[in-house]
Amino acid sequence: MTRDWIALGISFAYASSLLVLAQVIRRWRGYPQDFTRKIVHVGAGMWILGVLGLFDTWFIGVISFGSFIGINYVLWRYKVLDAMDAPDSTPGTVYFAFSITLLLALFWRKGLPGDMGYVAAAGTMAMTWGDSMAAILGKRFGRHRYTVAGGTRSWEGSGVMFLASAVSMFLVLTFVPGSALLGPTAQPLTTSTAILAALAGAIVASVAEGLSPHGADNLSVPLLAGGTVFIVVTTLT
Repeated sequence: MTRDWIALGISFAYASSLLVLAQVIRRWRGYPQDFTRKIVHVGAGMWILGVLGLFDTWFIGVISFGSFIGINYVLWRYKVLDAMDAPDSTPGTVYFAFSITLLLALFWRKGLPGDMGYVAAAGTMAMTWGDSMAAILGKRFGRHRYTVAGGTRSWEGSGVMFLASAVSMFLVLTFVPGSALLGPTAQPLTTSTAILAALAGAIVASVAEGLSPHGADNLSVPLLAGGTVFIVVTTLT
């Protein structure tokens, strides 16, 4: 139990450092808010691997992300950090924290039978890398645009979303199950299962990102991608 509380302290220290780093970069280099927001977005999403590896008790580990539902709401509501939230920002950071918390609560059972923490990690990667790369590269190279539910995106960005999601999800599904991050109860997946689950999850994530209203993709993408991976894995194993 002591290890869990130390891990919780490390998680809060990591998150705080990430926010400070983004704020310093924005003030020092003058980078736009959407860029520094993505730094926090990627850093926060990748921390799910730290949570899986550091905590021994899953429900304490869930606190590390769950607490940021409230913290991110306060930061968004009162626009505390301009590196995170512009005046017209949606509460996407709140949705993202909620999505990861829900995925962990549904699928992660550290050291117990039926542990599928890798499903939570895979769903998170679709939003962490897929959405971030789509936003950055789509904005720079996107030439063919489409509008759905008031949100304008590019086909180039959606293509990047699919590729980045598929690659990051495949890497998680290949290397996380059966590793020290989860333990022996999470059995490794075959390469074919990892490929099919990653491709299916990436397709669903890309469609969800393209159709979701602005900000709502932080809910739809990780949850639907994770759910798709779960269905494919349980069907094939």
